Amino acid sequence: MNWFNKLISIMLPFVPKPIVGFFSKHYIAGDKLSDAITLVKDLNKQQMIATIDLLGEEVKEKEHSIKAVEQYQEVLHAIHQNKLDANISLKPTHMGLKIDQGFCYENIRTLVVAAHKLNNFVRIDMEDSTCIDDTIEMYLQLRKKFDNVGTVLQSYMRRFINDINMLIPLKANLRICKGIYNEKREIAYKDKSIINYNFNYGMERLLRNGCYIGIATHDEKLVWNALRLIDLLQLKPDQYEFQMLLGVDHELRRIIVNSGHRLRVYVPFGTDWFGYSIRRLKENPAIAGYIIGNIFDRILGRKQ
Repeated sequence: MNWFNKLISIMLPFVPKPIVGFFSKHYIAGDKLSDAITLVKDLNKQQMIATIDLLGEEVKEKEHSIKAVEQYQEVLHAIHQNKLDANISLKPTHMGLKIDQGFCYENIRTLVVAAHKLNNFVRIDMEDSTCIDDTIEMYLQLRKKFDNVGTVLQSYMRRFINDINMLIPLKANLRICKGIYNEKREIAYKDKSIINYNFNYGMERLLRNGCYIGIATHDEKLVWNALRLIDLLQLKPDQYEFQMLLGVDHELRRIIVNSGHRLRVYVPFGTDWFGYSIRRLKENPAIAGYIIGNIFDRILGRKQ
């Protein structure tokens, strides 16, 4: 199956946009903020919470970042006006990290301040290894004054546990995930079992030390271990949450929620859906095969 997934990912840039759109429509809310708001309302009715992400990354012009900040402010106000149980996620390179770190920091700070006024929260996403130091540094600066901000750590990174140990004293609010970017072996683990062991160890370290974490995974083995730790430590539902991507494993999503746990769904929207889809699928060829399988399952009526 690996060769099939890789073949798909190589061919993706040559696939017509409407076909990619068909592939991605289950995983992206739509082009407009109204699409995301409608979808989040439905998730809230299903007792699920959400994080809304405006698609965009690796911007090269300040004007694009400034426009993104304005759009995110609209998102925050829409969440507030519609009384949604949702927050926002943003990527540092969308905020201008590759242009200038200071410029990026001020953009993120603007949104953290706006979110604070509306009693909301900002998640600073983690991108590839070239962004980690800057992202953590900006988070640490913001954390000195604001408690409505968190970031992300990836368990395939060799530095994962060191970063966790550094952030534990702050009682950092962290999303932990496996990671999807294609990194060198000297930087990231390649063995899937080691990545999972690292995820589980980091999760236990954080939960035992009273950090609120978003357990971001669709791997039921990792979900099981999270449930084991939650029971062992006698944690309450407001001390953690599970997180899943839009359109992935609806059944597991319902199982988690019906068991009394908080679950947040990642809801991306925006006109940059084509570039986002191509980049994500190329970075992780296995997802390409998964999406095709999922689409055929939907066509054949095997999944809802």
